[in-house]
Amino acid sequence: MAKAQPKFMGGQAVMEGVMMRGPRTWAVAVRTPDGDIEVEVHDAPAWSERWSHVPLVRGLMSLAESLSLGFKALAWSANRQIPEEERISPRALGWSMALALVLFSLIFLVGPTLLASGSGHLFGVHGFAYHLVEGAIRLSVFLGYLILIGFIKDIRRVFQYHGAEHKSIAAYENGVELTPESAQQFTTEHVRCGTNFLLTVMVMTIVVYSFVGRPALPWLVASRILLIPVVAGLAYEIIRFSARHMDRPWVRAVMKPGLLLQRLTTREPDLDQLEVALASLRAAMTAEQLAEVEARSPAPAVAPQPAPAFGTS
Repeated sequence: MAKAQPKFMGGQAVMEGVMMRGPRTWAVAVRTPDGDIEVEVHDAPAWSERWSHVPLVRGLMSLAESLSLGFKALAWSANRQIPEEERISPRALGWSMALALVLFSLIFLVGPTLLASGSGHLFGVHGFAYHLVEGAIRLSVFLGYLILIGFIKDIRRVFQYHGAEHKSIAAYENGVELTPESAQQFTTEHVRCGTNFLLTVMVMTIVVYSFVGRPALPWLVASRILLIPVVAGLAYEIIRFSARHMDRPWVRAVMKPGLLLQRLTTREPDLDQLEVALASLRAAMTAEQLAEVEARSPAPAVAPQPAPAFGTS
């Protein structure tokens, strides 16, 4: 008997569309200004699979691969929304992404460390309490950032496509018919969401950085940047374990804050946005997966919750 195709699909919201990653290909679909759906498909990179059996390292490699695909999909989607003569060059995109990474490091890594160091000296906070203060500042900055960008119209559209991505993957993983109407019945929350991952990263910084102690300020700042691969690797393992054991009450309880946080990064999509997400999902599937999807019966009136399986953003 042939081995069943794994239900391994992940994705990311982009400008007026969704990128989906399948077992062999990745695809991005967008709604163009004239109302059509444009889709582009590429072979999925496989270099991270070499490390799939090495804990911590596999998370870092997977994250690097996901960021690379995400940047490419985001650039392609943005260029589909503007005239050809105004489109972004790959070189300009590279500089933009480099600047974004620098700003991320300054705002979410270095900034909270400097604030915590100053307040620690001012109020005499030492030991693990200092790391709790630093973690609380970092988390507050993160939450404030999500709340503020949620007021931007274009970002709210991206958040809607983020919700469409989650609903589409949930419909696929739960074995229902892949139509906008059936996908709409699912929640916008998903345990594999990148928002959940980032929250886990914020919490893990408290634990990992506490082992460094509180050296001189230059070394303190350097440690926050140099230890990010360790933090990211640990966060990946936690999300990976949780996604496979969501049937356990204590795991659901631990993941609940991350799921609640997704209310800031997702919005309810409309049927047109779900149509785009499903077009991307289908384009990223193998022939065997498509055959299985086409054979499905219509979705029930009330859809079940998303099934856990690692891979979405």
